[in-house]
Amino acid sequence: MTSVDSDDTGLLAPGWAGTPAASATGDTAYLRALLDAEAALTRAQADLGLAPAEAAAAVAEAADIARFDVRSLAERARGGGNPVIPLVADLTKAVGEEHGPYVHRGATSQDIMDTATMLVAVRTLDLVLADLDRIERALARLAAEHRDTAMPGRTLTQHAVPTTFGLKAAGWRSLVLDARDRLKAVRDGLPAQLGGAAGTLASFGVFGASDTRPLVAAYARELGLAEPLLPWHTLRTPVADLAGALAFAAGALGKTAVDVLTLARTEIAEVSEGSGGGSSAMPHKANPVRSTLISAAARRAPQLAATLYGSLAAEDERPAGAWHAEWEPLSDLLRLVAGAAGNAVELTEELRVHAGTMRRHLDLTHGLIVSERLAAELAPVLGRARAKELLTETAKRTYTEGRPLAELLAEKPELKDVDLADLTDPTRYTGSAGALTDRALERR
Repeated sequence: MTSVDSDDTGLLAPGWAGTPAASATGDTAYLRALLDAEAALTRAQADLGLAPAEAAAAVAEAADIARFDVRSLAERARGGGNPVIPLVADLTKAVGEEHGPYVHRGATSQDIMDTATMLVAVRTLDLVLADLDRIERALARLAAEHRDTAMPGRTLTQHAVPTTFGLKAAGWRSLVLDARDRLKAVRDGLPAQLGGAAGTLASFGVFGASDTRPLVAAYARELGLAEPLLPWHTLRTPVADLAGALAFAAGALGKTAVDVLTLARTEIAEVSEGSGGGSSAMPHKANPVRSTLISAAARRAPQLAATLYGSLAAEDERPAGAWHAEWEPLSDLLRLVAGAAGNAVELTEELRVHAGTMRRHLDLTHGLIVSERLAAELAPVLGRARAKELLTETAKRTYTEGRPLAELLAEKPELKDVDLADLTDPTRYTGSAGALTDRALERR
């Protein structure tokens, strides 16, 4: 009788609403993980002879998500400060009198809540990593196709020297691979939590475990999580590492998004999204919606991660407030990044690159985009001082007279033997962009 939580639909979150991220991080997903954690605990005890096999089977059968009312659990969680307390009561009742005492035996609420959170994180990260694989493949294709597509390089918002779109796409891909590697490492190390009331595992000794390490190992194995070295009720490294990797991933995807937002401006139009969004007031608009939503996620993620880092200062053996402060921001961070990755798949796989526009923009400064090259190339011919003087004078004339730099330089007798056509061609001054792109694409 699981009820739909109308407050978890994402009405104000178009970045992830209706996506797999919503299902993976919503209240129902957390309930599924909580039940999985409880069932795994009884199975682990049964595997080690600390509980009857029949009890493990009974708990597994009763841990059917359809039996539980999410809204009721949420409302009753206020009484004890977490949803595990009412869940254990309902699960115990569902298991029945004979095997009910084996539900949650020896555990504390934080054991189950932390473990469930790690399960939700692993399941969500699997979605994110699959999307990152698609994104990096799309960016690799763009980088290879546009290895030599020259475009203006921009620094401090202004044209600097030429670069290539291939190198830009290769840079985006490099960040995506950095995010992938960080998230994989974190996912593979996310641990189960089992410590009992104060992290000593004492209660499990009462129930027959003379050595508690095999129990912890069995519990982690049942869940597919890492075995913790210690109970980590107040040692929040797993959450902090997860927060950092997620915030980095949001920023890595955000880099691509903000570049696309700039390059897709009407007056630039060097790229465009494959299918732009509409406007409620202006029928002509095709807004870069995918990039907008990714950018929004990148702006929110660092503050959510900051809350999680703040919970590292967790007092005593079980904290009041620090642990509780993690649940919502971590859930938000997971769904934000998962949503951003899904949007980035669409963005990168459908991105349109307008190479002709890029080429035209190289001429917007009348050839001055290659002034760095000219200064270096003409110094041996004219002397450094004269080369600087000539270029400074000619640069001013390009704007006042509206004439190309090459044309003005061609009028100078001292340059009659210089191949100005080559020196002033911006497509021939992209440095090692092609080689750098090739090198970046070697990374897997």
